[in-house]
Amino acid sequence: MKSFKYNPFFIPSQIFDINRRTYSLTLDVWLGKLIVNRKSLLIVLISLFLFSCEKNIDIDLPDAERKLVVEGSIEPGLPPFVILSKTEGYFAPVDINSFKNSFIHNAVINVSNGTSTVQLSEICTDQLDSNMLPLIASLIGVSLQSVNSFGFCLYTTLDPTMFGEEGKTYSVVIEAEGKTLTSTTTIPVPVVMDSYWYKDQPGFDDYGYLWFRLKDPQPLGSAYRMYTQRIGKDDRFIPANGSVFDDNFFNGLDFEAFIFRGTERGSNSPDDFGDTRSYFKQGDTIAIKFCTIDQPHFQFWNTFEIAAFNSGNPFAAPATIKTNIEGGLGVWGGYGVSYDTIVAVD
Repeated sequence: MKSFKYNPFFIPSQIFDINRRTYSLTLDVWLGKLIVNRKSLLIVLISLFLFSCEKNIDIDLPDAERKLVVEGSIEPGLPPFVILSKTEGYFAPVDINSFKNSFIHNAVINVSNGTSTVQLSEICTDQLDSNMLPLIASLIGVSLQSVNSFGFCLYTTLDPTMFGEEGKTYSVVIEAEGKTLTSTTTIPVPVVMDSYWYKDQPGFDDYGYLWFRLKDPQPLGSAYRMYTQRIGKDDRFIPANGSVFDDNFFNGLDFEAFIFRGTERGSNSPDDFGDTRSYFKQGDTIAIKFCTIDQPHFQFWNTFEIAAFNSGNPFAAPATIKTNIEGGLGVWGGYGVSYDTIVAVD
């Protein structure tokens, strides 16, 4: 039950009539008195508005339907994983306990590659040896600090027959809390970047962007996602700031562009603050993970990043995050991956 003050917009019902009088005054004095009278009337109206009655209104806010949320992916040579959680109410508490309680346990999750099917097993990081945590953090794409601080539960498998392969399509069927969720994704054959280089940003001597040259193939519909990791500074591949793009405007073209360095959420590193937080620094050794993804996968991350960018902006149009999950929310996505490494030298 929520309570708030309601102040109805007060409009006086009376029609004020100013009696006409005859004054033996000059025109200037008469106009002056008229202005004063109008100001007095305005003050009266404002006072009536400000001191109009207030009353409490109690509104019963119905609980929104809880929906299941999927975050899952598969890459070549790696096992699939699925993190299954549920949405929370708008006024629900936001703390570590609510985070842990959002995970869905005891779900039945099957992944198929078209020829075989494997049921994923549930694991929680607080039950694993600490030596396993960096591998789990890398697999699910979160920082090791987050894994150590919060703990995660996920579904995966060590069966090598279900490790990702380029060009294959993978379907997932999830049964949990009386609901069935399904999705399908493809691991595309990766498009390999033509070249990378670093260049100082004008106005800075030692900071700049990572540039790339890409020849996009035909036909229309290719989509990409980029990650970087500064060796010795980042403990994982971090999505670029604005990590996804497709070939809607450059299908079949050879073009150059640059990326903004992504930052770890909750980072306290001095590099992640100030005017240079989106730049790389001369001398950085940059590992690059360039991914080719299918269109439904792209549509999720593209709308997700738009919504995240617009968050808190009262002038931004609301963005609906698209999903490729039937019966739920989130994403099940395959990545075709290529890797490269450069040293940031202008």
